[in-house]
Amino acid sequence: MMRSLYKFLGILMVVSLSMVAWACSDRAESSAGPSSSHGQAAVEQIFRQEAKLVENMRGYTPMVETYIQRLKPDTEIGTLPDKDRYFLGRLVLGKKGLNENAFKDNNKARFMTRVLDRLDGFYRLNYRSLGFMQTIFLNDRFDNDHYELKYLRQQFLGEVRTMVFDVMPRPHGDDVWFKGRIWVEDQDFNIVRINGTYGPNTETKYYFHFDSWRINMQPGLWLPAYVYTEETDAQRDSTRRLALKGQTRLWGYDLKHSGQQSEFTTMQVDSNEVTDNSTRGANEVSPVQSQHLWEREAEDNVLDRMERAGILAPDGDVSKVLQTVVNNLEITNSLNIEPEVRCRVLLTTPLESFTVGHTIVVSRGLLDVLPDESSLAMVLARELGHIALGHRVNTKYSFSDRMLFPDERVFRQIDLVQNETDEQTADQKGLELLQNSPYKEKLASAGLFLRALGTRSRDLTWLVSPHFGNRLAKNSPIRLAAIQQAPPLEARNIAQIPALPLGSRLKLDPWDDHVEMLKSKPVALHSVRDKMSFEVTPVFPNLVPFRSGANSEIAAKPAR
Repeated sequence: MMRSLYKFLGILMVVSLSMVAWACSDRAESSAGPSSSHGQAAVEQIFRQEAKLVENMRGYTPMVETYIQRLKPDTEIGTLPDKDRYFLGRLVLGKKGLNENAFKDNNKARFMTRVLDRLDGFYRLNYRSLGFMQTIFLNDRFDNDHYELKYLRQQFLGEVRTMVFDVMPRPHGDDVWFKGRIWVEDQDFNIVRINGTYGPNTETKYYFHFDSWRINMQPGLWLPAYVYTEETDAQRDSTRRLALKGQTRLWGYDLKHSGQQSEFTTMQVDSNEVTDNSTRGANEVSPVQSQHLWEREAEDNVLDRMERAGILAPDGDVSKVLQTVVNNLEITNSLNIEPEVRCRVLLTTPLESFTVGHTIVVSRGLLDVLPDESSLAMVLARELGHIALGHRVNTKYSFSDRMLFPDERVFRQIDLVQNETDEQTADQKGLELLQNSPYKEKLASAGLFLRALGTRSRDLTWLVSPHFGNRLAKNSPIRLAAIQQAPPLEARNIAQIPALPLGSRLKLDPWDDHVEMLKSKPVALHSVRDKMSFEVTPVFPNLVPFRSGANSEIAAKPAR
């Protein structure tokens, strides 16, 4: 019996050691990456998938927005942005390569002369919108003849397991080549992240470093979504140094199916509902109601056209958050506004808010940087003031032919700027609404936000220049009242957060343009350099595989 037991334990020990050895061998093989027999096949598949992506992109025309900030040294917090640049357009990949359709902006034209006076070598040196678009692809000769891929390791990006490769161009003269690193998901071998730069740099051409990310938007389909660009004191020549950071976002891949756009459906009507003559009079519209319906039609036409152009998010959860604050203002001020007030989100970065009839629109950039709910209430109260005073949308937009124009002209064809008198009265009305609201005693943070914005507005001219609405007047009643409650700005006080970095509040689904509130946990600030008010920061999307029946998660992590 004992001899049999010892024999069994011996066999068990041999088996256990074999399993450990097998597990160690498996881990070693995993850490070493693809075996030599499969390595070249995997590399060839990576090249094929990148070429396939370029072909797939010919079927899409996503929105492309680039915002750049130049940095200057600061003795207190390291660096501060002292100039900025902005571009909004649509990416079109034609047979001859990459093209752009820039969105022209009437509001920009009003201050273009002043901006041009301030342009210097920074813009002439670095800003070329197509150059930023080209960071979403590797160049057209990305193949085994021109590049060597060296496997490094495996790494999870969010929930996606990737293989990491260094990319080195093979010697081919003085042409421009990518040099850097790629992350490749290990199912279909799609590149999901690109990190590096092009080169060589010359006296006439300078290539920035970039970190480019793709999102799994449909089964097997990874499409470009974010590009972060940064240069920190990069020396171009003996007399010039350059420091900047910028972010490019792409969205609107599936515009034809966004929002309310859908196939024809059958409408069924109960005949009993339309044959009772005794009730027909109750459905007749009075002149006042008719006017309101006519204005609502203009309002809906404008909102629908903005959504179809790819600059307005469909109605969703963030709209409900804004609606809650508006409801608080309405209830505490005993307002009964008909038709009801609605809220929507403009998808662009410049800080702005405006009204379209009874709809309040706030830009994604402004929602990102507002520090708290009372600051949001200040913004919404100002626009609610317009609505409460009966400031109407131009009813010329009730005629559908006025919506027949190319997307690139949406800023020029739709004029939502308020006249000066209406702006002043709406500001005063907005202040009255705040003073009767739960936010009355909480405007110190809103005033602090306005103080900080005032210190940056001279430098960040593109960030504070609206596409549609009016700028927030410096001496408006709301602004003055909020600033009076605010403490002085303290740059070195970590506890004082006057404004958040761009990208701190919302996440945008690049496929269908829906926006959601970020659900990231708050991050403690360790130094004043972590505050980064109004600044561009890197983006680290939480990559997940596409799940059938639900949009993929794209929770870009904010800076705090």
